[in-house]
Amino acid sequence: QSKLTAQTVTLHWVVGIMMLGLLVSGIYMAESEVFALYPWHKSFGVLVILFAIARVGWRIKNGWPAHVGEYTPIEKMLSKVVHYLLLIGTILMPLSGVVMSAMGGYGVSLFGLELVAMNLDPANPQEVIPINGTLAWLGHSVHAYAGYAVIAGVLLHVAGAVKHHVIDKDGTLRRMLGAQL
Repeated sequence: QSKLTAQTVTLHWVVGIMMLGLLVSGIYMAESEVFALYPWHKSFGVLVILFAIARVGWRIKNGWPAHVGEYTPIEKMLSKVVHYLLLIGTILMPLSGVVMSAMGGYGVSLFGLELVAMNLDPANPQEVIPINGTLAWLGHSVHAYAGYAVIAGVLLHVAGAVKHHVIDKDGTLRRMLGAQL
């Protein structure tokens, strides 16, 4: 396949850029305790679920693009592992974030549109009551560990793209930017 479809390229870059932004903002919020960014983070997280599901559906329907060059079996296997890690991670990260927030009583909104209401404490309206503390903890744990896995996957993915472009000079990166090969 000498050119990827517009849908393949668009879904790749939309999901990739959104996930990078969410990873960076999530790390920043967690490290700096910048709570004002949480509504934006949650909103983009909900939005990325839709694009990630579309991307996974597109991949299931259309299969994997053919390799541009000839690669060793280890390179092909590593490519598949990294791509599966990223596809699964782009679904698991936002879903676990929604579970963490919703079950923790913090609610979930999409740019001000309430999807899951906050569960405010009637005795102290400045606090929330978890709806299900165990599921909130599970969502938090999955969100954290999946975050590390996605970061590793992104680093490997970028390293692979650089290898294809600089060492192999095979056009893989140009094709992902929409070029005809």
